[in-house]
Amino acid sequence: MTTTMPRMMRMELANAIRGRYLNATGKEKRRILEEFISATGYHEKSAIRVLNHQPAPKIRRAHQRRPLYDEAARGALIVLWEASDRVCGKRLKALLPILLPALERNGHLNLEEEIRRKLLSMSAATIDRLLQMPRRTSRVKKPKIVPEPRRRIKMRTFADWNEPLPGSMEMDLVAHCGNANRGSFVHSLVLTDIATGWTEAAPIVVREGSLVVETLERMRAGLPFPLIALDVDNGSEFVNNRLIDYCLAHGIELTRSRPYRKNDQAWIEQKNGAVVRKLLGYRRFEGLAAARAITRLYGASRRFVNFFQPSFKLAEKHRDGAKVTKRYHPPLTPCERLLQAESTPMDVRIKLSEIAAELDPLKLLEEMRAVQAYLAALADGELPPPATSAPPDLAAFVAGLSSAWHAGEIRPTFSIEAKPRYLRSLQKVSTHTPVTNPIAPLALALPSVRAPIAENRPEAPKLIYAEPGQARIHALRAAWPIACRRLEELPNINAMQLFEELCAQFPGRFTRKQYKTLARKVSLWRKAAHARGVVIESKTYRRFSDGPRGRRPETFKAHWNEMEGYLEEHPDQTAFELLVEFQARYPGQYSPSHLRTLQKRVRAWRQQAIQRLIGDAGTLARIGQGSAVTV
Repeated sequence: MTTTMPRMMRMELANAIRGRYLNATGKEKRRILEEFISATGYHEKSAIRVLNHQPAPKIRRAHQRRPLYDEAARGALIVLWEASDRVCGKRLKALLPILLPALERNGHLNLEEEIRRKLLSMSAATIDRLLQMPRRTSRVKKPKIVPEPRRRIKMRTFADWNEPLPGSMEMDLVAHCGNANRGSFVHSLVLTDIATGWTEAAPIVVREGSLVVETLERMRAGLPFPLIALDVDNGSEFVNNRLIDYCLAHGIELTRSRPYRKNDQAWIEQKNGAVVRKLLGYRRFEGLAAARAITRLYGASRRFVNFFQPSFKLAEKHRDGAKVTKRYHPPLTPCERLLQAESTPMDVRIKLSEIAAELDPLKLLEEMRAVQAYLAALADGELPPPATSAPPDLAAFVAGLSSAWHAGEIRPTFSIEAKPRYLRSLQKVSTHTPVTNPIAPLALALPSVRAPIAENRPEAPKLIYAEPGQARIHALRAAWPIACRRLEELPNINAMQLFEELCAQFPGRFTRKQYKTLARKVSLWRKAAHARGVVIESKTYRRFSDGPRGRRPETFKAHWNEMEGYLEEHPDQTAFELLVEFQARYPGQYSPSHLRTLQKRVRAWRQQAIQRLIGDAGTLARIGQGSAVTV
């Protein structure tokens, strides 16, 4: 039987049915063989031989060309690489035409012409490929430099606690810097117990390691259980030899979390939001006055939180794929958990029970609200309510609880509708500053200008703001008459100084791009004023002389005491804002070129202020010694 099926098709058909033929038995194998013979035209014996034969896998033989660079060229390249102090391939490629003749000239290397030609014709990639093995053996892992205090403190993760006894606590700092993380401001040092949830907090006037240790000592004396373990983050205020030596001296196990792993301190992070931020919000607090008020607030809140605020505690957690199931213990207050702990001594249980029986939660809550109102006024720059010796009116406070929910958020420090700083300054100055001269509108927006209140004070002019939806250029047009009056008083004032004064008078109304528009309008005004006969002095430049220049006169000597007083009232002011303030107070005396000198003086003043705060921290510690940390 003959067939016209090509050989390749016969081989493909044989490969397709070979497996089925080998696994078949009896009549089925015979039927497959007959179908294969009828399709391909093979003889019966040939067909059996083809179907029983397992073809060997094809081995593709790559063409093996001889290497272009042999071991002699590679050895010479290694010598040149070592002589170049092990530079990279691209740099060695550029160095070979210089290095190779220099070595041959000094008799250090004598190469055959063929090897020399190969070395000079190598590409940078070929050089790197031939030097792979020498480089791999010569690599040295760079040592990771870890500060000495960090090496002394071992790390602990969130899974390493294993149901600790009361006294194993986490510690963290909460910054009360508001929207600007600059200058000195108050921090809250917070401790929370892993087993019971007992939380303690105390203010620190500045972030400094010695103050952390002093505050920790006072807080430890007021704990109802001994402090046996302390876990901190990797901040320099915690990871230092001072805190390490303190923990070693008092038998406290000090550990730290992994860097950039906040979940290692999940317990303290939860209390930072549920206790500290709930009490103080996100306002900025600075100075000893705010620290004293926060000490009073924590003195009332520590008992309210630990005796009247139940919290959940995780009992177990199961994971089934992406589904996580959690089960919690019944919610208990930290005091109840401490009373149920077997390790709590009997005298501590009796004392806690007596304190819990005497506490009035509404009295504590009313005191917290009063101190929060005081802190909110202090943060807004307003005059805090005067302290009175009369007892609080708890009846009115209790009567207002039923309708307090109509006002929404009632915590004064937690209000999200706090006014910006420039609006608070405008409101404060508009109610205390009279208008006594034509230049007074320029001083209305400056918070530090204080004038005696006249009996028949005229109404302050309404400040100009752009309406929503209008272009900002409208604000510049409306402020142009004020700028013209300023130019009439000081025709030689430059456009930049005038623009800065307008920005100080109307905060948030102008952008930096509008300076060019104002400069063009000032230039046109000068031309018209010159035509009217107004004398405008020309700019003067300092001429160099052969004689010595001498020491530059003290620029801010005449008003530095006044500047210090202004900084005491507004510690978060920048040097630029201070310069704009005094440019408006004393026109023509200060210019933007004095900014760098003022920045140096302000920086030195801030360093001295921090040292004074550290020195006054002992006074604050004695104030809070009796009431803030005693159970």
